[in-house]
Order: sequence, then structure tokens, then C-alpha cells
Amino acid sequence: MAKIKLTDTEQVIEQIQKLEPGLSEIIQRLRESILSTDKEIGERIKWNNPSFYYTGEMKPFDPKEYKREIIVFNLFKGRIMLVFPSGAKVNDKSGLLEGDYKDGRRIAIFKDMDDVNAKEKN
Repeated sequence: MAKIKLTDTEQVIEQIQKLEPGLSEIIQRLRESILSTDKEIGERIKWNNPSFYYTGEMKPFDPKEYKREIIVFNLFKGRIMLVFPSGAKVNDKSGLLEGDYKDGRRIAIFKDMDDVNAKEKN
């Protein structure tokens, strides 16, 4: 019997459901916040974690530039990090984005749901 291929969204949901309950609740909350920002944000699993990308029209570019990528979760060793591949281009006055990486990444780190709630208000 052939295995049914899950949609990108179904794969993200499945991946989140595999996480420890407290962690999955935080990831789901962040996911909903990201997706509600713009209808042209899509989701998929990339680098074994939920990721979010721009689905709209774009001028041609080198795919190694990751211009379509908006946010990739990094859940390695229980950390909740949102990696913004082009975060250095964002004028972040809230202080949410951290780091100064040569490749232009910036990162948002969340410790727990209280931290999510506090940072969401900014």
C-alpha cells in the first residue's frame, strides 16, 4: 500500500505534536502568531524544524541567498530559537532580534510561555 504524502502544513503539525507537551504548546503559539501576520506566509519542515517562507511573487534570485525564507525554528537541545536568515535587514526597535552574524542572520530566543507573552506585547 502506498504511503500518503502529507501536505507541508500537515508535516508541520505532525512535527509539533511529536514534541514534549509544554514545548509543543509554545511552538504552536509562535506558529499561530507568525502565520497570522500575513496570508502570503507558508510553512513547511526545513532542516528538521518548522519554517516559514514568503509564498508571493519575487524577482529571480540565487536560491542560496534564502531570500524566500522568513523564519526557521531551531529546537536543538530544548532551546526555542527563531532564526531570521535575513534578520540584519530588519529595523528591529523592539530588541527581539539578537546576534550579529556575518551571514545576516538574527535570532529571537524564547525560554517559556511567559517569555513568549512578554515579548509578544513588544
